[in-house]
Amino acid sequence: MSQPQAAVGAPAPRVDARLRVTGRTKYAGDNNPHGVVHAVVVDSTVGRGRITGIDSRAAEGQTGVLKVISHLNAPKLPPRAPGFPPGEALRPFQDERVRFFGQPVAVVVATTLEVAQHAASLVEVSYDAQPPSTDIGAADPAGDPETYARGDADEALKAADVKLDLTYRMARNHHNPMEPAGTVAGWEGDQLTLWEKTQWVGGTVTTMAGEFGMPPDKIRVISPAVGGGFGSAGRTWVHTAIAALAAREVKRPVKLVLTRRQTYFGVGYRPAYEYELRLGGNRRGCLTASAHDVRAETSRYERHREGVLDPGRMLYSTPNVRQVYRHVPLDVNTPWFMRGPGYSSGTYCVESAMDELAHELDLDPIELRLRNEPAGDESTGLPFSTRRLRDCYRVGASEFGWHRRNPRPRSTRDGDWHIGMGMAAGVYDTARSEAHASVRLDADGTALVQSSTSDMGPGTATSMTQVAADALGLTMRQVAFRLGDSTMPPAPGHNGSRTMASVGSAVQDGCDKLRKQAISLAVKDEGSPLYGVDPTDVVVRGGRLHMKDEPTRGETYQRLLTRNDRTHLEALGAYAGAPERERFSFYAYAATFAEVAVDARLGLVRVRRMVGVYDAARIINPRLADSQAIGAMTGGIGQALLEHTVTDHRDGRIVNANLADYLVPTHADMPDMKAIYIEGEDFEADPIGVKGLGEIVIVGVAPAIANAVFNATGRRIRELPITAEALL
Repeated sequence: MSQPQAAVGAPAPRVDARLRVTGRTKYAGDNNPHGVVHAVVVDSTVGRGRITGIDSRAAEGQTGVLKVISHLNAPKLPPRAPGFPPGEALRPFQDERVRFFGQPVAVVVATTLEVAQHAASLVEVSYDAQPPSTDIGAADPAGDPETYARGDADEALKAADVKLDLTYRMARNHHNPMEPAGTVAGWEGDQLTLWEKTQWVGGTVTTMAGEFGMPPDKIRVISPAVGGGFGSAGRTWVHTAIAALAAREVKRPVKLVLTRRQTYFGVGYRPAYEYELRLGGNRRGCLTASAHDVRAETSRYERHREGVLDPGRMLYSTPNVRQVYRHVPLDVNTPWFMRGPGYSSGTYCVESAMDELAHELDLDPIELRLRNEPAGDESTGLPFSTRRLRDCYRVGASEFGWHRRNPRPRSTRDGDWHIGMGMAAGVYDTARSEAHASVRLDADGTALVQSSTSDMGPGTATSMTQVAADALGLTMRQVAFRLGDSTMPPAPGHNGSRTMASVGSAVQDGCDKLRKQAISLAVKDEGSPLYGVDPTDVVVRGGRLHMKDEPTRGETYQRLLTRNDRTHLEALGAYAGAPERERFSFYAYAATFAEVAVDARLGLVRVRRMVGVYDAARIINPRLADSQAIGAMTGGIGQALLEHTVTDHRDGRIVNANLADYLVPTHADMPDMKAIYIEGEDFEADPIGVKGLGEIVIVGVAPAIANAVFNATGRRIRELPITAEALL
């Protein structure tokens, strides 16, 4: 870096912390434009079929009800081009078909929320219902599986000295962020404004433009704060279109916020998987073959796909690999990406199987992994940009005290508790996308940086402020970062751990350009102490431009701009994203260590402590990184031990669609947790040397816990979540 680095790498507190903890942050549902009215969705009570009648007379007779909208009176929307995921997106009230239990079939708009809620309960819907198919274990897969192969896995498995034939099952998980999905929609003529819970304002603009057949520049989406998402707000769901449609029909701004129950049907989930895995190796512990057969749930109307097979292709050196991915279309709403999507599920299976193989060979699980470290990415033939997984193992084992682990299962007790240790590796793709950011430096020496990116919790505004402050040579207090408005420079979706690499690189570029503008102005200004010097010899620190080797020779931004009658300088930063053809394979890595205690009589599992070690390249803010890592370990405990969506297969109803019955970790479930970051940078990945952290920190948590449970009990549970019943 040509500039001194003072802010980047420091554990700076969040720039918006006070707003958030005092309740002054405005989330989507907190917006109340003049004349706003309220909408409540009426959900289908059958899992498949068609609507034969809707009686809304009692609802419409309620004082304050403005309109009840259904397929009987909704305007026909223009044809919409196919998008992502592939299939036919759910649209508001365009036909009588019922695709899943909980599908919106009508919406009530009223002057108050209470009236809308009561009126919605009075809407009577009749159906021609058919039995839905909602059980992945009982349904047939689609007939066009996706395949991958290298070598000849089947022949290599036959010849292998050691073989494992394993089947893993993972339950559906729901995101359950604190802020439910919601939208406030208002029209002014042909201009639509949405205050939206979204992780991608640009994506919402594009979706709504397609939904209503209108130019994107007629739509503004505002989302400066997101109260958690875990991926659920990464696409625009049908409730947003319903709010916009209702607002256009009643000619008033409309607020529509889903109930907690409705989020279980309305904003996706981590899909259930059945994963058959066969491993083959020799007696020295070297893998020779693997075969992966995956069945994944998806809806009938769209086809969701995520990288569940990717870890099995590249995490370990394996000359012969065969993979098959089969969609299982069900009468359910479409799944969606949830933290560590695909990789979290796939790594659970691969890392559990590696632990089983280590036990079969009487090898230490870390040693087995070291013996199968690849020299490069065998799935692409590319070298790794960086791969510090060996360092993750070494540092994690030392910090955790892995040498104290007794490899014999069920050999360590603490009173009534069986004690076990487990570990797992993790991997996640380093995603990067095109991004832009604007930078303005005012004559008072303060800067404003803007991008339409989002912040659902990692502290985007803080980390971007740090990058900008160093690049401009200002303190963090002199920089303001604004985000979450589609009128700002475009940015990619806030997902896939791409924001820091993508938007951060655009911020760096814009600030570098602006700093160089100022330096160029100074060296050409006869009134400047820097007149005539080589621009490359000038740096900026504390808002003051000066010679690198002669700090006393210089001046402030304020003096330079004032003398030149400039009110401000500005620049637009850009990052092109990943090149079309990569020269390297880019991944972040993790090693997670867990100690559990299992009650000998009750089968209750408690996680006692965890250590996560991460190769995520440059860490912009260790405090924010710790927040991400500790939160992800907590989410991994939920995935491993608690979270499980229960569906009544008779009608497709989700039985536990609430936070009383859908269990997530609470304070009582939190163990001692520590996160460690391997030092290093990856400037091959992006200009600021980061790899992204938000996803990798959950990948590997569930198998580390599962492997610890085996070490504690001798029981190998191959189904998530691991329940007390399974251990009794």
